[in-house]
Amino acid sequence: MKNDIKLLIADDSKVMRDAIAEMFSHGSNIQVVAEATNGLEAVEATAMYKPDVITMDVAMPVMDGITALKHIMINTPTPTLMLSSLTLEGARVAFDALRFGAVDFISKPSALSSAGLSEQEAEIRSKIEYVEAVELDAIKYIREIRMSQSHFIETDEFEKPARVVAMGTSEGGYGALLKIIPHLDADVPFSYLVTMYATRENVDAFASYLNQYSSVHVKRAAHDEILKPGVCYLNSGMDYMTVHHQADDYLLHVSPAPFASRKGAIDMLLFSCAEVVAENCIAVVLSGSGSDGAEGMEEVLRLGGQAIAQDQATALYKTMPTAAHDRATGSIYVADKDIASSINNIYMKNGSDSPQVVG
Repeated sequence: MKNDIKLLIADDSKVMRDAIAEMFSHGSNIQVVAEATNGLEAVEATAMYKPDVITMDVAMPVMDGITALKHIMINTPTPTLMLSSLTLEGARVAFDALRFGAVDFISKPSALSSAGLSEQEAEIRSKIEYVEAVELDAIKYIREIRMSQSHFIETDEFEKPARVVAMGTSEGGYGALLKIIPHLDADVPFSYLVTMYATRENVDAFASYLNQYSSVHVKRAAHDEILKPGVCYLNSGMDYMTVHHQADDYLLHVSPAPFASRKGAIDMLLFSCAEVVAENCIAVVLSGSGSDGAEGMEEVLRLGGQAIAQDQATALYKTMPTAAHDRATGSIYVADKDIASSINNIYMKNGSDSPQVVG
């Protein structure tokens, strides 16, 4: 029988602490072992009680949640789920938390009504269970490398990209992409397309955030853009992003997905890349639930491209990369922190070798 998951709740609001604790008071495998009212108490309680998972509020007195997270990841690394509002500024703080070692974040209820909490209870339970299963090697601090906004000058002089890297992710994708995109080499003449299941507003905020820490230029994908090397185009799963030929160039089409809730946007991206880019396509399927991307990755391989699935040990949600790897014979597992170097190495080896299997 699996042991209970030991949970530490860090939040300066007693109402919120009680509400979260109440979720696990009956018939749950999640046991609240300690509560903290500020970040300093959270650091001390982590060392004392050795919880399996921490839920951490961002705004707390004495020591805020981000500072507490840094201390915990240095001294007693523990899978942490941040509670944050997903306003534009809240999203930025949440992305900071992921970069400093948090496994994932969840939006705090805007009101503490029973209805508001009940809507999020299943999600909080599910995320705590997923967070507890993540290996500690997957939650290391990501070093800050803030890039000058002038390092990339977009012009019309760029040639067609040598390869197109098409990535797809759902739940848990923010953390994976933070370990990949900032480490892509801008001197590698590849274009990067990313479909992620997040709102258009959050994709805008994430693209802006990533652009500060990446040598490639990161932007929200726009309809009828010509793909350029050294650029990463982010797209919401609420839209279909596909690649088409225009003369000697690759052209992006972006349009609202007719059935966004069915999660087919990643397959759409990969199918179009397989058809148009063929052997010069590299498919990457990252953390997420469901199987979106599995058929598309299989098609990329069938038409001569290469395929990478995020290694299960580093994926918050394992079902999507597992489904892709199992269906796409010839795909390989690579840890999220090694995916960027694997992609960079394809160029260094002139595309003649497949990326090295890691993990």
